[in-house]
Amino acid sequence: MIFDVSFLFRVGAAVLVSAVLSFLLTLPVKRLAVRIGAMDVPKDARRMHNKPIPRMGGMAIFLGFLVSALVFTPQMDRGLFAILLGAVLIVVLGVVDDKCTLSAKTKLLVQLLAAAVIVFYGDLRIDRLTNPFGSSLYSYWDLGLWAYPITIIWILAITNAVNFIDGLDGLACGVSGISSINLMIIALLVSNGQDAIWMAALTGACIGFLPHNFNPAKIFMGDTGSNFLGFMLAAVSIHGLFKAYTVISFLVPILLLGLPIFDICFAVIRRLAHGQSPMQADRGHFHHRLIDMGFSQRQSVSIAYVLTGILGLSAVLLTVSGAVKTMIMLSVILVLGAVGMHFILRTRPRTGNQATAQQEEASDADAAQPGAGEPTAGAEADGAGTAK
Repeated sequence: MIFDVSFLFRVGAAVLVSAVLSFLLTLPVKRLAVRIGAMDVPKDARRMHNKPIPRMGGMAIFLGFLVSALVFTPQMDRGLFAILLGAVLIVVLGVVDDKCTLSAKTKLLVQLLAAAVIVFYGDLRIDRLTNPFGSSLYSYWDLGLWAYPITIIWILAITNAVNFIDGLDGLACGVSGISSINLMIIALLVSNGQDAIWMAALTGACIGFLPHNFNPAKIFMGDTGSNFLGFMLAAVSIHGLFKAYTVISFLVPILLLGLPIFDICFAVIRRLAHGQSPMQADRGHFHHRLIDMGFSQRQSVSIAYVLTGILGLSAVLLTVSGAVKTMIMLSVILVLGAVGMHFILRTRPRTGNQATAQQEEASDADAAQPGAGEPTAGAEADGAGTAK
């Protein structure tokens, strides 16, 4: 555990600097998005807003993170440098997609290239997984050659999982920020200073952008932001958590990113069960179901924040505790399973016709009210061109 006061001051400064930069840079990024036409125009029932909103706000998150990370991490090892190279590829991809709308296959290929940079150039892999139930002789599993595909799948899955939950104002940004905070705490607990600084910078970048993105959103972070945040969380977890196989279990990064992982897993299962392609977009995500249950956008986002916080706290406890590991793990799994089954079996997402009719009724009601004219931005839309 890191108790150095000067280092903890650096961590706090990294949060502050990235937050201020992200907050200040969002306004010029918003103007740039409007100028180049990077706008999210509501065109289907999955989108919850009713007027064009600038996207590409993830550029402000990236720049705030980048400056803070470089200033407070004077020396980077090869792994962190590879993560930074991969992140640049992801951000460039996101900017182009927010402007031009790329195909899902094109985006997947670039994400695959970014993951390959980490695995082959950065030499970062999930080589071993801790066995939480094993004896001293079988305390971990050595993955061998399976380490390469498993690592790439992990990066791609988490990158797209955060993209999938980017469907309400402030949802993906806030969930990523909470996950970053918990990952920073764990890095401090296991004395991983570099990862602590980077997660502090990522946390601050999310905090700085959130005032612009919380309901009603003035700007969306788009695929530029959601892909970048997912990529960073996946990559840094490989650099730190999975490498510390003698200290913590592989369950820790899974718990930290539990909500995005839950959503993407059930999205794939749901689509396959209905005979659809896993890449086909629908309106059955976790946040959609909360809205359909009658919660407001802010309430739905708050519920997601609380769940992410609980999972993050469980991850921290798993890092520092011994005998209670199994109890915490089983409790979290049971809670997630119960919540998941409730949403899947008891709640039906609205069809496109129902959503359209409801939107038309709301529009008629607004038109009948005196002074009604300007619509309020609703939830952040799914990234253009990406099935969510």
